[in-house]
Amino acid sequence: VQLQASGGGLVEPGGSLRLSCVVSGIVFRNHDMAWYRQAPGKQRELVASLSSAGRPNLADSVKGRFTISRDNAKNTVYLQMNSLKPEDTDVYYCNTVAIPRGGYYRKTYWGQGTLVTVSS
Repeated sequence: VQLQASGGGLVEPGGSLRLSCVVSGIVFRNHDMAWYRQAPGKQRELVASLSSAGRPNLADSVKGRFTISRDNAKNTVYLQMNSLKPEDTDVYYCNTVAIPRGGYYRKTYWGQGTLVTVSS
């Protein structure tokens, strides 16, 4: 199972970025997906999740600014981030708890992380 995240970078406050995470090794459409973020020395926190049925859940700190979506045909989950603030600066990780193709047990999988820096 692989989760390949991309789309991070440097953006000014108020700007936008879209993160993408391409997933392989699972039946993507059957699994919930999520984005987490983590700053140095802090715990990883849930930013947004999206169920296999398409129900989103967003952290209070990003409601109204971030949107999570998925394209099951492309095995990809997205995080659209608008009105970015300096406090959104973190490494962002995509995540799923899934049964791999040919497997029997659920495991937690993480992407490699993509750095988002919001600064003027």
